[in-house]
Amino acid sequence: MNNKSLAIKIEDIKKQYRLGVIGGGTLRGDLQSWWARKTGKEDPNVKIGSKIYKKNEKFMALDGIDLEIYEGERLGIIGHNGAGKSTLLKILSRVTAPTEGVIKVNGRISSMLEVGTGFNPELTGRENIYLNGAILGMTRTEVSKKIDDIIEFSECSQFIDTPVKRYSSGMYVKLAFAVAAHLDSEILIMDEVLAVGDMAFQNKCLAKMNEVSRKEGRTILYVSHNMNTIRTLCNRCIVLNEGKIIYDGDVDKAIEIYLAKGLDLDLIRDHYKYDNSYRNLNGNHSDLRIEELELKNSDLVCGVTFPLKLKVSSKEECKNVFFRFEFIPTITSIRSTTMFSDNKVHFKDNETKELSFEIDTTHLVPTRYQVDVVAFTTDEFGRDCQLEGVFPGFFFELNENPNEIPLQWRIFNWGSVRLQDAKLKDD
Repeated sequence: MNNKSLAIKIEDIKKQYRLGVIGGGTLRGDLQSWWARKTGKEDPNVKIGSKIYKKNEKFMALDGIDLEIYEGERLGIIGHNGAGKSTLLKILSRVTAPTEGVIKVNGRISSMLEVGTGFNPELTGRENIYLNGAILGMTRTEVSKKIDDIIEFSECSQFIDTPVKRYSSGMYVKLAFAVAAHLDSEILIMDEVLAVGDMAFQNKCLAKMNEVSRKEGRTILYVSHNMNTIRTLCNRCIVLNEGKIIYDGDVDKAIEIYLAKGLDLDLIRDHYKYDNSYRNLNGNHSDLRIEELELKNSDLVCGVTFPLKLKVSSKEECKNVFFRFEFIPTITSIRSTTMFSDNKVHFKDNETKELSFEIDTTHLVPTRYQVDVVAFTTDEFGRDCQLEGVFPGFFFELNENPNEIPLQWRIFNWGSVRLQDAKLKDD
């Protein structure tokens, strides 16, 4: 039970759009499109790669969102493109209205939805600061008390009396964030805009948001595809998928679910048969093919080995072939370690072999892994030459070993490989 007051309460919010009903911008273009549909021909005004929707086809950007956000919370909102993140923030910022549902807000909202939102390009930076303050209901005197801090934080003092239409996108973001963070609003909404700024300013913004949340009790809603910033800033996270909340809670768990949504978790199985969609040879071509893989993908625990079989074929003679297994925790999507085969393999013309390996998990920590499998050889200069690769090769879930002391391990802080202890020798 949360003892803090509600900042935002969202009840069964839905947002529906009608697709294919917006004109092409000119009468001539609209007539061309109409005639193409009438005659069953290709629309000459549709961009290459664009999806063509039927007239009045409906799309649910948000489909029944229920959410309670408390004062002082730093809520991360993540999900893949088209999940409904920006639509939700636009509804909360009153840029657009929901099709159905109720939103109750306790406090003023200051938002940054995209670069330049809320700025008049003809006004100077200073004038836009006063304009944004007026939009929030602040008097000119109240804004004047904060304007020096805003200008200093924005790092735009040299250009503050220049019309913002001459600002770069990075300067826009710096000034917009400085305005949003310093003016008197109880709720701060950020939609991926910090990615435009440089790394030093991003860190400065994250520190400022942490400060205003902890010291001033301001509520923050933050959308980003950068999981490191989500992890640094937020103390709660929701995952959106196809307009619905599929998870609400711990940040690390939310990130794991978000990253896993980009993968087909049905791939966690005992048998894999590869087609060309798995392969990425970076321009290399060889007659070697990894065709199938088998493993026992159940009840895997830390500190044990598990068998793995590869079915590999070669159309031509191929000598000195090695294999490597690249382990990538799905929670981070960052390669953590690599395991190499200990012996080379030789193939004759049109030969198929079943190769057995033992995968040692002694130094891996419990989590879900993706493993890419690569076959390679070395040239006369000792350089690796990739012959074949499957990406991803397979997935497996590694659990705690019940016979060992459980690892008190935070994978984001300490990584996904646990090395042997350093030996302390007596003098």
